[in-house]
Amino acid sequence: MAGTAPDGGLFVPETLPARSPGSFPDAADFSAVAAHLLAPFFTGSSLAVELDAICREALDFPVPVRCLETDPALGVLELFHGPTAAFKDVGARFLAACMRRILACGQLMRPPVTILVATSGDTGGAVAAAFHRQPGIRVVVLFPEGRVSARQQHQLTCWGDNILSLAVRGEFDDCQRLVKACFADPEITGIHQLCSANSINVGRLLPQAAYYARASLEHFRRTGRKPSFIIPTGNLGNGFACVWARRMGLPIGRILLATNANTTIPDFLATGSWLPRTSVPTLASAMDVGDPSNMERLRKLYPETSQLRDEVGAAAVDDSGIRSTIADEYARHQLPWCPHTATAFHLYRQLPESERRGQDWIVVATAHAAKFDEIVEPLLGCTVEPPAELAALLDLPASFRTISPDIQALVACLD
Repeated sequence: MAGTAPDGGLFVPETLPARSPGSFPDAADFSAVAAHLLAPFFTGSSLAVELDAICREALDFPVPVRCLETDPALGVLELFHGPTAAFKDVGARFLAACMRRILACGQLMRPPVTILVATSGDTGGAVAAAFHRQPGIRVVVLFPEGRVSARQQHQLTCWGDNILSLAVRGEFDDCQRLVKACFADPEITGIHQLCSANSINVGRLLPQAAYYARASLEHFRRTGRKPSFIIPTGNLGNGFACVWARRMGLPIGRILLATNANTTIPDFLATGSWLPRTSVPTLASAMDVGDPSNMERLRKLYPETSQLRDEVGAAAVDDSGIRSTIADEYARHQLPWCPHTATAFHLYRQLPESERRGQDWIVVATAHAAKFDEIVEPLLGCTVEPPAELAALLDLPASFRTISPDIQALVACLD
């Protein structure tokens, strides 16, 4: 419920539990795999007896691995089948199910509470959907003005009721800075009973490890081989969840992180110097992050850069590469991919032939292509139909307020 630690840093486990592949139930049952993976983190908690129910309630949509028949070494982990057509639905729904129960017992916090969330595109919509009309909770979503797709913005602003949407004149890093500043101020945090729902909140990050557990277990049991993952990443939550899953003992091979033109992560791995910077706008807007929060957790896990390089690789893809990959992959498989997913496909195609054929790869598809119709459709020359739940959201009216990127403006909206 605290989201961030009192010193402003992020919570990390003191130790990671060991989970052997043979101890898991049938990998086809996503919620059961998640409950088994996460059980050690709930030991001693009032939520321990609720964990199975939380997982069944929150993780009630498919996270399939699509096998591409023309490329037998390649699969695609589709994480866009939830209510807002993005991978953020997994963590947001899990967090909402947990918080609902915590507030109901009234031991840690009493309603009303305010969930403050910065989004580069998909997080805010998933959190709004997960907490919409939930009694005793207000959600305040900050997104960078003009830096998300039209359909993403609609998903961020179509809720009303207990959801307040704020467009910040700036970039995602400004939104993230405002959220962290509020949490670092005891008076603001106390008055509004602030909670977080970004991947800075460990309660949103942990369930994301579960889809890597399920995908790797399913592949390992079928083939006897550990799959490697290529993961689009911005704030590094999605990629770091895979790192955690592997450290806990899941059968995962290599982990490659795909970024857009915001190259903070690959530059760090190349040089050993951590140099956060102002983000630049790209076609993969949800990954436009210049100071990824979860690098703090990754550097805690691997303090030495040389050790980190042995565990994780990263490379950047520019907008030209994103455009060509969207078109090329559609020509190969007649499947439309979003700009973020395209960064991962680009990395896969750039691998040396020996690496591509020498092991099994799973590309992580983070959002439905229909969320980025203005980018994808002209490249494909066809219409990408939105999933039914996304189409229903696009029919709702939208409203938001615009604020300057300073804490006083944000606090004025909270009061």
